[in-house]
Amino acid sequence: MIWDSTDTWIVVIGVLAGISSALLGSYLLLRRMSLMGDAISHAVLPGLAIAFLVTLSRDSVSMFIGAAILGVLTAIVTQILHRNGKVEENASLGVVFTTLFALGLILISLFANKVHLDASCVLYGNIVLSTLDQVSVWGWMVPRAAVVLFIVLLIDIAAIAILFKELRITSFDPAMADTVGFNPWICQYILMSLVAVTAVAAFEVVGSILVVAMIIVPPATAYLLTDRLLVMLVLSVVFGALAAGFGHVAAITVPIWFGFEDTETAGMMAVLAGIFFLLALLGAPRYGILGRLVYRVSLSLRIAREDVLGFLYRAEELRSDQAHSWQAGSIGQAVGISPSLARIALVGLHRAGQIVRHDRSWSLTNQGRNRAASLVRSHRLWETYLAKHFDLPLDHVHRAAMDLEHVTDASMQVALSREVNNPSIDPHGKPMPEAKDQENDPQ
Repeated sequence: MIWDSTDTWIVVIGVLAGISSALLGSYLLLRRMSLMGDAISHAVLPGLAIAFLVTLSRDSVSMFIGAAILGVLTAIVTQILHRNGKVEENASLGVVFTTLFALGLILISLFANKVHLDASCVLYGNIVLSTLDQVSVWGWMVPRAAVVLFIVLLIDIAAIAILFKELRITSFDPAMADTVGFNPWICQYILMSLVAVTAVAAFEVVGSILVVAMIIVPPATAYLLTDRLLVMLVLSVVFGALAAGFGHVAAITVPIWFGFEDTETAGMMAVLAGIFFLLALLGAPRYGILGRLVYRVSLSLRIAREDVLGFLYRAEELRSDQAHSWQAGSIGQAVGISPSLARIALVGLHRAGQIVRHDRSWSLTNQGRNRAASLVRSHRLWETYLAKHFDLPLDHVHRAAMDLEHVTDASMQVALSREVNNPSIDPHGKPMPEAKDQENDPQ
């Protein structure tokens, strides 16, 4: 791989476009308006064409003005159709942006000799050739696209910094924002204008496809990894920048591995953004597929261990004059879990020192008995509470208490006991185990 200054500028331009798009896309995602980014990035096309026809110039200021007008118009018309026309929001959005985008393509086709704008350039961009159009900045020759995108990025950052509180409130709770004096529509139209300007700045360089990808995919990736707005913004920027940087590297190296020439940089940037999203979708600790699977398995094992402890404790209560030992199969059947899950639960409890093995059978240790007593106490306190406050039949409280005992910590148990006046027996007449220090459950 041969790397020169052109490759460096390609990465810089891609990173600037990715960061700007990801910042604004985060707010669109939180507002459940990610498709609005797609709509605006397409709907501003007639604004570009009309601005070119009016000014006969490709001046950036006229482009931005035309795009901003069409961007705000898209948001306004969409809301009018949704509110007054009783059209579902996504449907109204689809009607508006497809109509405007088609109008833009017609204008370009009819007046191509005046507009000087290629439709395929709008869709796919030409980030490689953009490095050839350079301007002088303090004596340095810099690609014009990098300058424009850098200015747009500064505008986006400044707007978010100034309106951070307003954007946060209107994104999470527009009704509350209206109550405290923030007009959510003003914030929304400002956001739409910023999206329009950013989309236009990136149009000719990376094309609308990458703009849409960067507006939606990095924020969606960050959303899987955090519940905090500021962290989400930072992660969105990081993923947008990484997708742009590594996307160009992949575009000039990966196809060669398979005997092909290099491919479109903008397309590979979008592919890398999608790969990052898939990795987050699989591995995110809380919302990822694997993370949720691990959590569910861990929760099932914990509940199985606690059910086994509770069963052995109740068995000792019922047959206190005998040596109590139980095999895995009979324990699983009594608790209502599979024999294999019962064996896994027993092994975990044995390693934690809460049960002891006798040949092929099991019984509680002192540590396990204390933990089991706490679980059974929570169960019987819940039965008492449900029977007292909900007037449930006694044969209906057991199943609910079986679920609630697994989410009852020490402080909740104390409050629950106080609520039912510290009973000595449960509604079934069984003795209430004494409150003891709880041992940590094995993980």
